Amino acid sequence: MDRAAVFDVDGTLVDTNHLHVTTWWEAFRQAGHRVPMHAIHRAVGLGSTDLIAHLLGEDRDKEQDSRLSSAHTAPYAQYFDRLPAFQDAGRLLRRLHRNGWAVVLATSASGPELSALRRAIDADEAIAATASSDDVEEGKPAPEPVAHALELAGVPAERAVFVGDTVWDMQAGSRAGVPCVAVLCGGVPRADLEQAGAGAVYDDPAHLLARLTDSPLA
Repeated sequence: MDRAAVFDVDGTLVDTNHLHVTTWWEAFRQAGHRVPMHAIHRAVGLGSTDLIAHLLGEDRDKEQDSRLSSAHTAPYAQYFDRLPAFQDAGRLLRRLHRNGWAVVLATSASGPELSALRRAIDADEAIAATASSDDVEEGKPAPEPVAHALELAGVPAERAVFVGDTVWDMQAGSRAGVPCVAVLCGGVPRADLEQAGAGAVYDDPAHLLARLTDSPLA
């Protein structure tokens, strides 16, 4: 395969963004931080440390980061056996695989969380590789996660497309030199995604699948 379709997962293929918002809000509340949910929603897509830094600032007590992350992960893990994939997410990946695309996941998730997300998508036969947060030093919006996904696929940036749902996704893909496609199902406004680098925007995986023949993934 000489072209790659790189996908973010949370909010793009699996309907988890608002679960993250709620569990992060609870983690911050337990630690005595009043962080509004709308601010957390806009930060979803960043890795844990970057999300905490984005919301609490660089002058925070950084020794608290690991406890905050654990306080988020513990309640979120209760949903692992029932994470809901968006409609046609698995069908989209399987169609792209049949069409000759190397499908690679680029996500800040790792370990049991990543396994749960892959179970939800239910398209392992179509997924060529996964670039997780364990594989890179810097997460999105740095280009490293997308660049690593391209390395795994053995495909140059100009032969790839990156699909995501957040501003951080669009910035990471653009900085890696990869054309970006956005989906609205993560809850980020179209204008913000386009300003961050999205060349095409679809409602969700089902909409992208329905419009596949005239999309950047044709």
